[in-house]
Amino acid sequence: MAKLRLGVLASHNGSNMRALHRASLAADGLFEVAIVLSNNSGSGALEYAREHGVSARHMSGRTHPDPVALDDAIRAVLVEHEVGLVVTAGYMRKLGPGVRSEFSGRIINIHPALLPKHGGHGMWGIRVHEAVLAAGDAVSGPSVHLVDEEYDTGAVLAQREVPVLAGDSAESLAARVLAAEHDLLPRVVADIAREHAARASR
Repeated sequence: MAKLRLGVLASHNGSNMRALHRASLAADGLFEVAIVLSNNSGSGALEYAREHGVSARHMSGRTHPDPVALDDAIRAVLVEHEVGLVVTAGYMRKLGPGVRSEFSGRIINIHPALLPKHGGHGMWGIRVHEAVLAAGDAVSGPSVHLVDEEYDTGAVLAQREVPVLAGDSAESLAARVLAAEHDLLPRVVADIAREHAARASR
């Protein structure tokens, strides 16, 4: 049975992409990382992908100044690599309409808060955890959700609660949430891959 092929988009270190790649190497793995794309030519995500023999591309406003051309180029690369599921993991750009249309219902994102809380434009990285602490929330944790035309508004597929501890800083909370992300995202992708394999065998 062919494995579900992932296209992973990341802007910086790509720790969730690395977690997915590690999970894909399991003997019973149902998915593989087919291509890693980054809008940052110096990202750790691209470096890791190249070191591990995974196709990697830098695609951004520097390579494609016209947003429409960039959208079409990203779509074309994902199609070329026969991607079945697109995963945005720490990707700091909104996907264009061409990619969203081509992969409708097959794009997921991981967000470091329990959506619908603390989502939306500008809510990424340490800002999310600062907002959780400022709100006095007792729990936080990552959410995996479908991607639509707005930031963090797509249907939530899975969440993992992470308690907020007394004395937490944004940094200490972020570290625990990130550890939960690294466990949750591969599990969700494995579930999607299992459903994909079941449909293909019918």
